[in-house]
Amino acid sequence: MEPMVGAPVPWAMGLQASGGPIKDAIGSFNTLVFNIIVAITIFVALLLAWCIWRYNAKRNPVPSQTSHHTGLEIAWTVIPVLILVVIAIPSFRLIYYQDRARDADFTINVTGHQWYWNYRMPDHGNFAFDSRPVFDEDLTPGQFRNLEVDEPLLIPVGATVRVLTQGADVIHSFFIPSLGVQRYNIPGRTLETWMRADRPGTFYGQCNQICGTNHWFMPIVIRAVPQEEFNAWAEAARTRFAHTIPGTNAPALAAPATNPIRTAAAQQ
Repeated sequence: MEPMVGAPVPWAMGLQASGGPIKDAIGSFNTLVFNIIVAITIFVALLLAWCIWRYNAKRNPVPSQTSHHTGLEIAWTVIPVLILVVIAIPSFRLIYYQDRARDADFTINVTGHQWYWNYRMPDHGNFAFDSRPVFDEDLTPGQFRNLEVDEPLLIPVGATVRVLTQGADVIHSFFIPSLGVQRYNIPGRTLETWMRADRPGTFYGQCNQICGTNHWFMPIVIRAVPQEEFNAWAEAARTRFAHTIPGTNAPALAAPATNPIRTAAAQQ
């Protein structure tokens, strides 16, 4: 199967392509609401055109004095209520579907910082790592501006992943459109959602909460890979990020000479 790229496309219309079951459900609900909107728009446009043609002053010099038509008042009350019920039932069902992971294969803790992401893998050795943006001058051919990171998050294809979000400073939002994932990162609270990629690929996202002047520094890259490749990555990451595992005596890695976030912020 060809790896998918979940990213915005210039001049595209509609939602991003789906990479998992949540986005499939969102796409179905979006289609339902869109069809209802189109039907209502056509009905109102035809009704307006008919009224303009039939009841203009020339064709209808003596307007009707009828008021409080019981049948019409019942109709324009009941029909909108029925339309709202048709929208509300699948909407609530979708909200609960996104809310909690059932029979999750493993958990990822996502913490939003100003302005980067930190991922912790409690079920794979409890290591953690930061994911920071790749700046324009470091991009390689084929990479997306403002969407690439130095450390993408890997997940296995077909695995149900529980995502626990929290914020370290201000309110952020963990948002990956092609996987249908969106959850706020709120300081002092832990929120849950889940995700699953049904096909291999790279899925791009960003914080969609205006969390500060350097908000754009928070891209998200998730790579869905075969289980064997994920296992190898997790094994290597446990060693590479050993200094982040609580209770270990491994020495911390040397800090970079300059903080790229601060440097870019100063340049900006």
